[in-house]
Formats: sequence, structure tokens, C-alpha cells
Amino acid sequence: MTLRIGLIADTHGLLRPQALAALEGCHHILHAGDIGKPEILDALRQLAPLTVVRGNNDTQDWALEIPHDATLHLGGARLYLVHDQADIPPGLTTRGIDAIVTGHSHKPLVTSRDGILHVNPGSAGPRRFSLPISVGFLLVGDGVRAELRALDI
Repeated sequence: MTLRIGLIADTHGLLRPQALAALEGCHHILHAGDIGKPEILDALRQLAPLTVVRGNNDTQDWALEIPHDATLHLGGARLYLVHDQADIPPGLTTRGIDAIVTGHSHKPLVTSRDGILHVNPGSAGPRRFSLPISVGFLLVGDGVRAELRALDI
């Protein structure tokens, strides 16, 4: 069985119905920060178990208990979640991390560095410049692979 993990970031207080629809059926959801308001987390938790990290704009009282980063093990894969790729600590290759999920730049990205898959699902919130509105997915089964999906807005 392939585990489907939904990836969302940079909602900045706006959770579009298209993003919710895209994430339906996921086994787990990761939000890579800049949430904007707690109601977004409540809505995502209605779809699947949720792991979330705080972004640089999540400074309100409700967000202070949200962790800066998270390491989790899902479906045989070790994942690291942090908002800004500048905050990725050294040495994750020795910790057996399979994929790193970030946000912050609003630019969707899938790449590999030092044998670790790096994924930024882009922004699912307010449009920034001419960047797409998007979410992503990690597919964990025989290995880990990523998909990005631009939303029809």
C-alpha cells in the first residue's frame, strides 16, 4: 500500500476549498508553516491526522505552542518538516531522513540534495507575484516520491 501524505504551506489565513478538495483522501497532512489562523488547522484535522510547524509569520499567541520543526516516521519513511529551508540543520543524512518538507518561498519545488528528497509544496494561500497556488504530496511505498499540484483558482 502506498501512503499518501498531503503537503500544504503558506496559507497565510486563507484555506481555499480547492486545497481542501486536493487533500481529501490523504493518510496524513503536513503544514509547513505560515498558517495564519487556527481555524485552518481545525479544517485540515477534519481530513486527516496533521503535523504542523510554525512559520515566521505565526507569531500570535495561538501559534506559540506550535513547534519550529518536526521529525516524524510515516509509512517507513523518516521526514523532517521546517518552514524555511535556511533552518534545515546539518547532519540530516546521518539521521536517516528520507525527505525534507519546507515552505516560506511560495515556490513549488521538488529536488534531491545529498540523497534526501526536498519538497516545497508552494503556497496554497494568497497569490504572491505570478507564482502558482499549489499543494503537494509525498507518496511513500517502495521509496518516497513527490508530486506537486497547481490548483485551479
